[in-house]
Amino acid sequence: MVPKKPFELIVREHGPTVLRVCRVVLGVDDAEDGWSETFLSALKAYPELPADANVQAWLVTIAHRRSIDILRARNRRPVPVDELPVRPSALGIPGDGHGEVLDAVGQLPPKQRQAVAYHYLAGLPYTDVAELLGGTPDAARRAGADGVKALRSILAAGFVSSPGYVKEETP
Repeated sequence: MVPKKPFELIVREHGPTVLRVCRVVLGVDDAEDGWSETFLSALKAYPELPADANVQAWLVTIAHRRSIDILRARNRRPVPVDELPVRPSALGIPGDGHGEVLDAVGQLPPKQRQAVAYHYLAGLPYTDVAELLGGTPDAARRAGADGVKALRSILAAGFVSSPGYVKEETP
């Protein structure tokens, strides 16, 4: 049985071939990363490689697979652009035409504001709202009802204390 060469000799002997393969598959910018990944993977697997194996073919196979991994990772990364596209949100985020409602909700006392947000905006049942607020479901229901009543009063009176909101005067 032929003894295996030390791994350092394998790297010296086949390193240029692996680098050429990585340059062709990945391009010049990522070729060195592919080369490094190939030899790190090969170093881990080298002890189990049979002594009579075709080392060059084995390394080229590893280089191919590492290169595919690098290409997949590159495709998942965001691509830089000069200007971000404008996409209106349908999530009820400020700026969607309901600013006065959000400003009015901001005027509610904390428990009422949270009860309204968790129940009416997030859709949680009052039992879950009570767990979040630290009380009973009945207290959460009462805080939600009081919050909605206060919102109706604030919006009906047209008094919203947001610095960006101006109430339109009717003649």
